[in-house]
Amino acid sequence: MDVTTSLKSLLLVIQQYRDNRTAQNAAQLLKQVEEVSGLKCDQLLSSGQVLPSECVSGLVELAGNPNTSPTLTSSIISLLAQLAGDDHSREILHSSYNLTSTLAAVIHCHSATPGEALVLQCLQVLQKLTYNARIFQSTSYIPELVAFLMTNIQSHSDDIIMPCLGLMANLCRDNHSVQSHIKSLDNVKPFYRILINFLAHNSLTVVVFTLSILASLTLNEKVGEKLFDAKNIHQTFQLVFNIVVNGDGTLTRKYSVDLLVDLLKNPKIADYLTRYQHFSACVAQVLGLLHSKDPDSAAKVLELLLAMCSVSGLRSLLCQVLFKPAGPKLRAAGRRQGAGVDGGRKAEDGLALVQWLSSPVEGAERCSLQALQLLNELLEVGQISHHCMLGFVEMLLPVLFELLKGLDPAQGDAHVRKHCHRITHVTTLTLSLLCTDDSTRSLVSRQVSAQLCLSRVEALLSCCHSNSPTTCLHPGSDNDLSHVCAEALLKTLELMSKLRQQVKDMETSFYRMLQDQRIVTPLSLALTSHHREHVQTGLSLLFEATPLPDFPSLVLGESMAANNAYRQREAELSVKRIAVQEVPPPRTNTSMLDSSSASSRSVHSLVEKIQTGLELQEQAKDSHVSEIIDVYEQKLSAFTSKESRLQDLLEAKAVALSQADRLIAQYRVQRAQAEAEARKLASLLKDAERRREDLQAELSGQVLEVQRSKADMEELLQHNARLQRDSEDHQALKGAYNSLLNRSTERLLKELQSAHISLTKQNEALKRNQEKKTTFSVFLAGLRVELQAEEEKVKEKDQERRELEETVDVLRKELNKTEQARKDASIKASSLELQKSQLEAKLKQKEDELNKHSAMIAMIHSLSSGKMKNDVNLSL
Repeated sequence: MDVTTSLKSLLLVIQQYRDNRTAQNAAQLLKQVEEVSGLKCDQLLSSGQVLPSECVSGLVELAGNPNTSPTLTSSIISLLAQLAGDDHSREILHSSYNLTSTLAAVIHCHSATPGEALVLQCLQVLQKLTYNARIFQSTSYIPELVAFLMTNIQSHSDDIIMPCLGLMANLCRDNHSVQSHIKSLDNVKPFYRILINFLAHNSLTVVVFTLSILASLTLNEKVGEKLFDAKNIHQTFQLVFNIVVNGDGTLTRKYSVDLLVDLLKNPKIADYLTRYQHFSACVAQVLGLLHSKDPDSAAKVLELLLAMCSVSGLRSLLCQVLFKPAGPKLRAAGRRQGAGVDGGRKAEDGLALVQWLSSPVEGAERCSLQALQLLNELLEVGQISHHCMLGFVEMLLPVLFELLKGLDPAQGDAHVRKHCHRITHVTTLTLSLLCTDDSTRSLVSRQVSAQLCLSRVEALLSCCHSNSPTTCLHPGSDNDLSHVCAEALLKTLELMSKLRQQVKDMETSFYRMLQDQRIVTPLSLALTSHHREHVQTGLSLLFEATPLPDFPSLVLGESMAANNAYRQREAELSVKRIAVQEVPPPRTNTSMLDSSSASSRSVHSLVEKIQTGLELQEQAKDSHVSEIIDVYEQKLSAFTSKESRLQDLLEAKAVALSQADRLIAQYRVQRAQAEAEARKLASLLKDAERRREDLQAELSGQVLEVQRSKADMEELLQHNARLQRDSEDHQALKGAYNSLLNRSTERLLKELQSAHISLTKQNEALKRNQEKKTTFSVFLAGLRVELQAEEEKVKEKDQERRELEETVDVLRKELNKTEQARKDASIKASSLELQKSQLEAKLKQKEDELNKHSAMIAMIHSLSSGKMKNDVNLSL
């Protein structure tokens, strides 16, 4: 049975069970849910179809109903967990179907038995669902869920402790509302003590979850300052790096990487990590994880490395660790591999990083983009040695340009979007390499060909104009496919602009593409974009294209005006949507019912007329009766098909009406929940008033403390007077000390006089030696004469050098003139090529017309000659 048929049966069974909650209907629903669970339903929610949406809505409603049996609820939750296989599906279940609140409500209903299998299942699904998701404290049953987690974290069973800690870590991470709620609770300090005790747990996963919760709650408080101070932070770094490298599995490694990323957001801890003495060794071990074939582990490692690149001190250290050993080995590997990478566990870390760029492992696309971003960040540092840089770039470039190939618009929008993102990152990285030095620029220019860039630009232009060859795509959101294609196209043109002087035929291809009419769409999107970088790229290309003779500047202006008008209209419509307060309730389409009944009456009348006509014509036995019957039978079949289609529409409207009724019921439930939350806020307001009164009492106590402080101040003044008297005694002792110092000075003076006499004798000996040195002065005079002669020769050489420099300046000016003339000739050549292609098309059209005229003339001649022969025969 296919997925669609199974979903239709599931929806029917859900409606039957909702209408009549019998044991038989429950058994049928359980059987149907298990049947759908056995099918392959990957990315079913991402399709946007109505049937899966209806089924998921019904399942979530039944799972949240406390009257549903635990067995059926567990089966439904298993199916929903199976549907949440990717990040997009999890986001849809969380935001569109409110599955998080539903599971929290199930846990709240069974909170008295936390060890029950259904509760553990809900905790595990919630941990999977809330990872990297934004959860607000005001969401239904979230406060109750937090209270349940804080209570059961103290359990003695690891089966309940571990999912509770993981879910608490998800709820607290980057979530100020949940953090504030937990900090406002009365039992928060005992909760902190319990978490600190968990740091000595045997399970590394429990330790990571605990550190993540403590970092989210206490990092900017006194508890966090003591926990992550300079004494403990190095042990924490060592522990977390060990967990990343030697963790219990992918889950532990994922949360440990998230913990390090969160710690790096704190400037003080980031500074501690830059001074961590084992940082290079730890990063080398982390880089070793890139040699595995697990895309999830590699993605988390690359995420950690990108987070380290955001810290300037860590980025330079990471660059040294990654590229220090990469020298001749990388160059040799680059020569051996050609366009691919054949790395293993013993490969260098740089080679392993490049390996993920074109890895054939399923799910490695995210790793490829992350590796491109990381290489771009590292190569911007500029602290790589020249030898290592050349070897690494020589290996990297064939892999990069191989990634540019493979764009096929026929494979769908998802493939085009993924490939355009890849092209953008590759061209950005290539542009970064061009900005390093002349040697890397030379390597890039040898690897790139004009044909490669031209084919990529042609493919991207066809993607931009796949819907219509004459109209541009509408400027939607920044993630719209038109923006993605335009960004990749403009980055490729920018690369062609940088390499047009170094690569053969690149300049002609570049100017030819700028004069293409299809360039208007991406260029107008870039010039009207909200991103500064896109606008700057568009302006630089516009500056190059404006002097060209066939550049469509008028069409570009109209396209930009259309984009601006579209954005203005979208803004006005969004304001109108916000202003709408009520939505009219769904009504039955009476016109459709009337048309259906009218068509039914017309069919019956037509049948009666046919029968009457047949009775009248039975006696006449007309020969055309069979033909009339065939015509009317065709009309009857057409009316029958229309009636069936109308019946299908009526059924669809009935389903929509039932869905609207369910939405109204959900709205009423949400309204009741909102009223309950309002009552809760009122009670919180009363608590705040009581707290204000308590603070007022504390303020009066503080006033009494101020008065006691004044008394302490008077005692301090008396103590200061006693210190003043001690200072006077100190001055007297200082005078006695000075007198003793003078007597010791006289003794030192006598010693210095005796030393002076000995130095005078030494001076006389030095004078005698000076007389001996005068004999060498004559020899020095001769050397000075030779030196003057050499200086005159140097002056002559300088004069000759200046003359040569003037000659070089004249030649340089002539070379610039020649270069400008060559550029103009190139532009004219591209224009002439375009005119040539147009003239060839017109000439071919004229030749076709001439051939048609020749054929017509020959036909006329043949007809006229045949007619003459017939006339002669008739006359004879």
